[in-house]
Amino acid sequence: MSYINRAAEELLRSKFKKSKSVAITGARQVGKTTLTKTLFPNVKRINLRNMVLYNAAKKDPDGFLNSFDRPLFIDEVQRVPEVISSAKVLLDEIGGKSNYLFSGSQKWELMKGLSESLAGMVSIMELLPLSMREIKAIHFNESFVPSEDYLKTREKELKPYDNLWKRIHHGFYPELYDEDARDWEDYYQSYVSTYIERDVYDITKVKDYDTFYRFMVSVAARTGNILDYTNIANDVGVSVETVRLWISILEATDVIFLLRPYYNSHLNRAIKTPKIYFRDTGLAAFLTSWLTSETLEHGAMAGAFFETFVVNEIAKSFVNSGKDFSKYVYYYRGKDKMRNKKDGNGEYVECEIDLVIEENGILYPIEIKKNGNPNEHDADAFDVLDKDISKKHSTGAIVCTSQYKIKLRDNLYALPIEYI
Repeated sequence: MSYINRAAEELLRSKFKKSKSVAITGARQVGKTTLTKTLFPNVKRINLRNMVLYNAAKKDPDGFLNSFDRPLFIDEVQRVPEVISSAKVLLDEIGGKSNYLFSGSQKWELMKGLSESLAGMVSIMELLPLSMREIKAIHFNESFVPSEDYLKTREKELKPYDNLWKRIHHGFYPELYDEDARDWEDYYQSYVSTYIERDVYDITKVKDYDTFYRFMVSVAARTGNILDYTNIANDVGVSVETVRLWISILEATDVIFLLRPYYNSHLNRAIKTPKIYFRDTGLAAFLTSWLTSETLEHGAMAGAFFETFVVNEIAKSFVNSGKDFSKYVYYYRGKDKMRNKKDGNGEYVECEIDLVIEENGILYPIEIKKNGNPNEHDADAFDVLDKDISKKHSTGAIVCTSQYKIKLRDNLYALPIEYI
């Protein structure tokens, strides 16, 4: 299988060199094992999916760890939490760096308090599906912020994002980019089956495969929308409590992420419910039965899929540079009084900003448009951020399919997707 260089390689090398241990989290098949094999070919690797190793680790975790030399890569570590507790004792005793690489398909902070067990002894890193920068071999690894400095630097290494809708439909799991890749539909059918039978079952012992599958379809149909537990519950025919639990499973296993709303005391009419996004557009397309890129591009969900793609690419730019995306990027929706340009008065109207990026106390509003002909009025809602007197409202951008960067007015650009 051909290897695509990952933007997080230097980050992982640095963390492993400077930390007692490193935990790599991410969804199934995003390339965690391949990445570690490539960067650390001489490190012994064990996988707790192997039933012999699993039983040995369960029976005697202390003896299990002591039977292997360090450094050691332990994959699927979430299956035997006792290994983490034993590793803590060992790391307390031996000290030193570069002892363990842990990998798992659940978010570390949700692994029943495991992060507390290794507090100060583990450096956590998240790996996401392939980014367009990685696919196009673009050697630029800064998080996306539409500042003048960022745009000037990014322009030095722009490459066209060709066949965009084929890529959005295809998805971004590394295996799909191998020259001998399986059929698209077969790949995702197998992916979903294995995910429910292994990852979901490991967490909740859920046995109703068909209902959970319908739940995934229902959530995929709402990618890019505000999360409504009741609506999904009615659609699937389960309780709201069940939907809340299952949403937490999708989030813990990195199938989805929740984009938090931006609000403060100056924006007291803001909605405080998160939006939901699938991590991979190909998986969402499979679940919602968009079987070709052409039907997806021209279908009713085209806007939602384009937005999901853009938000994911921005998320990858943060995660791959070692930043927690959720602490920098939000969305805004609320009722606000918009000024009438004629007399200065106004009335309360529904306002939405697709993304609000906050960095160093500065707000960067982002609008996402599938078309290539944006205009400055697409960004009228950006003025809402002027109400937040504690932060500065800086350059905004309309990310779209335009071929050129266009300055629409002071502090507002139309940006081709290649700038992400």
